[in-house]
Amino acid sequence: MATTSPFLFFTVLFSFSLLTSTALSRSVSQTRTTVLDVSSSLQQTLQILSFDPQTLQPFNDETVTMSFLNSSSSFSLPLHSRELVLKTQHEDYKSLLQSRLDRDSARVNSLVTKLQLALNNIDRHDLKPLYTQIRPEDLNTPVVSGASQGSGEYFSRIGVGTPPKQFSMVLDTGSDVNWLQCQPCTDCYQQSDPIFDPRSSSSYSSLSCDSKQCGSLDVSACRSNNCLYQVSYGDGSYTVGNFATETVSFGNSGSVNGVALGCGHDNEGLFVGSAGLLGLGGGALSLTNQIKASSFSYCLVDRDSSRSGILEFNSPQTGDAVTAPLLKNSKVDTFYYVGLTGFSVGGQSVQIPPSLFQMDDSGDGGIIVDCGTAITRLQTQAYNSLRDSFKKMSTNLKSTSGVALFDTCYDFSGMTSVKVPTVSFQFSGGKTLNLPAKNYLIPVDSMGTFCFAFAPTSSSMSIIGNVQQQGIRVSFDLANSRVGFSANKC
Repeated sequence: MATTSPFLFFTVLFSFSLLTSTALSRSVSQTRTTVLDVSSSLQQTLQILSFDPQTLQPFNDETVTMSFLNSSSSFSLPLHSRELVLKTQHEDYKSLLQSRLDRDSARVNSLVTKLQLALNNIDRHDLKPLYTQIRPEDLNTPVVSGASQGSGEYFSRIGVGTPPKQFSMVLDTGSDVNWLQCQPCTDCYQQSDPIFDPRSSSSYSSLSCDSKQCGSLDVSACRSNNCLYQVSYGDGSYTVGNFATETVSFGNSGSVNGVALGCGHDNEGLFVGSAGLLGLGGGALSLTNQIKASSFSYCLVDRDSSRSGILEFNSPQTGDAVTAPLLKNSKVDTFYYVGLTGFSVGGQSVQIPPSLFQMDDSGDGGIIVDCGTAITRLQTQAYNSLRDSFKKMSTNLKSTSGVALFDTCYDFSGMTSVKVPTVSFQFSGGKTLNLPAKNYLIPVDSMGTFCFAFAPTSSSMSIIGNVQQQGIRVSFDLANSRVGFSANKC
């Protein structure tokens, strides 16, 4: 019988161990990581709690030169987070976060409801008045759309009327109807600006019940041939009033005459601080459609930051943008769908069937980009795969119990920074967008608890929220049906 040399045995064993060690080392080194600035994030949680909007420089309310905009005109406006408009009443960051998440969940439910109504071929003629929210004396039985859309978390400064008065307005890519609070008020919430009085504007004009704009509302009512509108939102907020046209101005960039908007006399709910809402969706009544914009883009700052972002119309897309198809749903024209195929974590693709993000022929499924939803919602199967991949590559991080809708959280207390696996979006055409760490690990208190900022949904529609969009210029090329993502272009 042949015998094996001990020297040969140990040589082979050593060689095998060396190869195994080298392979493992290579595997670890290939894991793509990014740095989360823990101390900076926690400092912002403390600053936003004590931030006083009165310390901001006054907004520029000077009169702008009136001019007509065309499809080649471009203009820009600053964007601010919600907490910069009205001082928060929350005593700690955890309660502020819970308030944000409550609004966010209500919004998501309302977006899903809007889609389901469309998929079930329920049109405005099938919708009924919501009498429980409207008192009999309020504007003679106005009606509610039933397809609530929710309010956004970012604000911009818009001029309304002639001469123009400046107002802080919510931006919302998930809705179309523009509106603001108007005198006289049956019931108006607190806003940071004086309430708009249409009698002070020479360009205010009521719309008739047979006007094209009135007919484009999901539901409209009529009183003395004046068009009435109502929009109800997922958090229980609503606005009721006259539908009219006005001149809308954009800083010193110019103005547009005849923009259809709601003049709300009864407005209740969680819109506190803003004067109203600008709908940036894809429907006929949205601001983008009414001003005939060929493109628009925005850059959102961290919601806990006192800095401002920017909103631009008809501006060129940056050359280094990660682009993807911008898709439309034949059933509902409001939402902006994007061609997402999957994710990668640490540079390795997550095993998720691309079909989970595809819209079928009936208009069901797909994933939308929305500036008014905070936390990205993914179909449960996709979320579980993404979360599990992240957890598998984050065993070196100290885990802690879940918070609210987050089931994957970590304890970073006492740390200045930490290396975490990079999370990336993968789009149709093979393009990849690497997210900054702060766009998927967010603080949920001021003590160092951070959570993985994605959540599951049982809905067929997924949503890319604004937490994942922070610090990234998101460009909607409406003329060429492309959406672009440009990191560090704010």
